[in-house]
Amino acid sequence: MTAEWVWRNGEFVKWDDATVHVSAHALHYGSSVFEGIRAYDTPKGPAVFRLREHTERLMQGARVMRIDHEYDPDSLDSAIIETIRRNGHESCYIRPIIFRGSGAIGLEGRGRTETETVIFTIELGRYLGAEAIEQGVDVQISSFRRMAPDTHMALVKAGGNYVNSQFVSMEAHDNGFEEGIALDVNGYVSEGAGENIFVILDGVVYTPGAWSSILMGITRDSALRILQSQGVEIRFQPVAREMLYMADEIFFTGTAAEVTPVRSVDRIQIGCGARGPVTEAVQNEFFAITSGEKPDKYNWLTFVKG
Repeated sequence: MTAEWVWRNGEFVKWDDATVHVSAHALHYGSSVFEGIRAYDTPKGPAVFRLREHTERLMQGARVMRIDHEYDPDSLDSAIIETIRRNGHESCYIRPIIFRGSGAIGLEGRGRTETETVIFTIELGRYLGAEAIEQGVDVQISSFRRMAPDTHMALVKAGGNYVNSQFVSMEAHDNGFEEGIALDVNGYVSEGAGENIFVILDGVVYTPGAWSSILMGITRDSALRILQSQGVEIRFQPVAREMLYMADEIFFTGTAAEVTPVRSVDRIQIGCGARGPVTEAVQNEFFAITSGEKPDKYNWLTFVKG
């Protein structure tokens, strides 16, 4: 479900009026940076999950992409809170995006295009399915590799980077899977089409690092902090493809996916074929904090107050 109001360049406009010209540079060349953020329903009203970390990453992405704009994290935090409040959400998915608009046709858009900054919100349930949180999802290893470090800048959540993710996701869906996992340029596990990945084997959690062209996810960082607080051993290292087949558990993390277990990889069952104990422990802590059932000891929540 869409919302009524969209924040655009410092003003609120109706959803149907939040249009972009067909000559927009980002439409043709992928020159945008964006974030995906969730606001959760809590007893104290809607609360945005790790708001400042998201807006700071957005600023970093714009800097890397050389997209000049006039906003800072404080102003965007305030705009996001006001957008949620004005739309009357109890919970929602938030999409802030900074992009090069109209003004030039050609690869070099600097100084020739207008920069647009937009925030919109939508109602969003479980990205990979309501039942996936417990039962897990079936995934495949994609034939598409993640970009090499010297081709794209994978640490940036840029619109153009997601062409690669679309191929990974479309291939998986065409083959009857819920999601795909991409390998990096060296043949090691990178990440899902839109999710980071954790592999549990013999009580140890393995997860790839930046060298595997992953997005350094904010939900990924949250899961790492929960695992550390639970005393689980974590190893940051290249993850061989066959480790996925050997794993006792695998789970995805991401703003949309939250914490979702993987049931099978390439039709090979993982562990018991459903959520395992390490995944469940992370989920329990994550959802207890985001729902307001447990104290927010990490200071992850920003409350939207009327």
